[in-house]
Amino acid sequence: MTQSNNPLHGITLEKLLTELVDYYGWNKLAQMVNINCFKSDPSIKSSLKFLRKTEWARTKVEQLYIDLKK
Repeated sequence: MTQSNNPLHGITLEKLLTELVDYYGWNKLAQMVNINCFKSDPSIKSSLKFLRKTEWARTKVEQLYIDLKK
């Protein structure tokens, strides 16, 4: 089974998040996805921990990444 139609195939959550932070910065990300780990003392590590536990937030962040890559 191929994942050629899945833009997230082979992309780790850490890589995805790092690219979004590099492109938008934490402030802009916090405006786009209203979660505390982006607003209060943001870090990749704390954000990954939250996103791995919180499906709705992860879905929003993944969609942002997909939109960025279009």
